[in-house]
Amino acid sequence: MPTTVRKLLELIRFGHTIFALPFALLAAALAWKDEPFRVFDGIGILLCMVFARSAAMAFNRVADRHIDARNPRTAARHLPAGTLTAGAVWTFTLICCAGFVASTAIFAMREPPNWWPLYFSAPTLLFVLGYSLAKRFTSLAHFWLGGALMLAPVAAWVAIRGFTEMAVPLLLGGAVAAWVAGFDILYACQDAQFDADAGLHSVPARFGVRISLRIAAVCHAVMFGLLGGLYVASPHLGAVFLAGLGAVGVLLVYEHSLVRADDLTRVNRAFFHVNGVISLGLLVVVLVQLAVK
Repeated sequence: MPTTVRKLLELIRFGHTIFALPFALLAAALAWKDEPFRVFDGIGILLCMVFARSAAMAFNRVADRHIDARNPRTAARHLPAGTLTAGAVWTFTLICCAGFVASTAIFAMREPPNWWPLYFSAPTLLFVLGYSLAKRFTSLAHFWLGGALMLAPVAAWVAIRGFTEMAVPLLLGGAVAAWVAGFDILYACQDAQFDADAGLHSVPARFGVRISLRIAAVCHAVMFGLLGGLYVASPHLGAVFLAGLGAVGVLLVYEHSLVRADDLTRVNRAFFHVNGVISLGLLVVVLVQLAVK
């Protein structure tokens, strides 16, 4: 059992929860500036994030297992390699889905109750899981993934405050969507030829690597602009956030300097390392900003 659990955590790359979770906590921190802090709200957000992402990643792996087996880059993953069975991963996926729905009920048990998370739990799951099938019929799959991660800050805000003063979470969520779409396009450049040969849809398979790098850069420019809009929209952000935003700009430029059309060997560094620093760094910046303002 411990070995199976370890393999499942490896399968879903549990550590990569840092891409979306910090933005959910960032939205929650901004929401709590105008709402009373409730410990169970924080617990509910953490549980929802972990269960939703785990379900999405596990479903992605089981849905793509035959595609992964044909791709040399992914053939060593757990399902193609046979170190986990499809039945085990399906079971894990269903457990995580149930855990996510149960976690949204936490917000309905507070005073006053907030039923919105529970009402939207099933549609949210369907949308998040649907990303795994998107590349079979649309090159916009990267933006579907961005929309899925956009739900993290938006849902955290709604869980705490309901549908009030939505400009802040929508600007933050839009920034997350553009950021994720951009770095997912960068990552997909590795499989541009394979996707084209396999009849799969992606921006690199459709437009080629060189143009895709430019599209990713535009996405990240949009992200930077939306974060600037967040500064304008939120009364709680000031000079510390602006300094952090400048650092994010530098990191985005560095990320794109790592990847060239004729050299994709540093995609993983750009994808995992730089983006992890951006997400965690922005959370820290906002927490410091809220503490000093």
